[in-house]
Amino acid sequence: MRRPTLLISARKELFGSFFSPHEQRRLSARFEWTRVESGKLTPDFRQRLRAAEALITTWDSPSFDDDLGRLAPKLRVIAHCGGEVKSRFSRSLFRRLTITNAPAPMARATAELGAALLMYCARNVDFYRAQLRQGSNRIYEQVHLQGGSESMVGREVAMIGFGRIGRALVDLMRGFDLKWLVHDPYAPRALSKQYPVRFVGLQALLPKAHWLVLTAALTDETEGLLSRQNLALLPDGATVINIARGGLIDLEALRREVTRGRLRCALDVTDPREPLPVGDSFRKLPGAIVTPHIAGSGRQVREEIARVVIDDLQSFFSGKSVRNRVSTSMLHRMT
Repeated sequence: MRRPTLLISARKELFGSFFSPHEQRRLSARFEWTRVESGKLTPDFRQRLRAAEALITTWDSPSFDDDLGRLAPKLRVIAHCGGEVKSRFSRSLFRRLTITNAPAPMARATAELGAALLMYCARNVDFYRAQLRQGSNRIYEQVHLQGGSESMVGREVAMIGFGRIGRALVDLMRGFDLKWLVHDPYAPRALSKQYPVRFVGLQALLPKAHWLVLTAALTDETEGLLSRQNLALLPDGATVINIARGGLIDLEALRREVTRGRLRCALDVTDPREPLPVGDSFRKLPGAIVTPHIAGSGRQVREEIARVVIDDLQSFFSGKSVRNRVSTSMLHRMT
């Protein structure tokens, strides 16, 4: 049986972080594959596209517009190693080709980081670590006399967005008996029967959001959602936890609120300022925790993504349904 021609767009090191030797053997058994190193459409890349029937893209791959049909006349399917595809391919390509993504492995890992940051912030661990670094034991006396941070068990947590990541986070934290206040105008209200959530409007949610977790996609509708005006509606001492997209927040407005000590934050994403500049105050700002976009980037997650990608490619060329195809109707709600 003839093996379809597959082109993989990934630098060597990045490719190895996704495709283990086992998955590379799976590729070789099913496809005639080659890999292109460049993240730009170089002459070599364009030459290889001419023969490709399938294309695997990664985080470093170039974006493709309507001209892809001319560059790759034999191309039938694109499988992306990750969740974000809307900004990588022109809208017409989703109609002409089968384009798949692999969001599921990233969702649970991202939710896991959300749970870690939520618990860390709720117990104010960063504050106590800073106190112990001051070379004094006054914090012991303070805790002894006044008490320490409160438990979050049985408390209410606010969330914006209730897609894969939001639902995975609620599932992970069921043992804490939390009550979730959720804003997501698109999530089916019937989900409140499966999850301990109550859906409310944004203006009703913000004044009650002592802990606010962002898991929403970045769309025209959600960009800048946490504006200066909306941040001002959060109660004093509230914590904003962003494991979604940096563009959901007016970063400079949040910086001012954290600098003056009214709000705290934990940010895994700061785009479009990503990587965060070396001299950026958020790196050392008291009340701010910043991590370098680690939520869904672990090696185990990447290998799971590779398995999903290969499974979909095998299904496609076997004439079976593809599980993770992205349709044009899905795009308006995706990052």
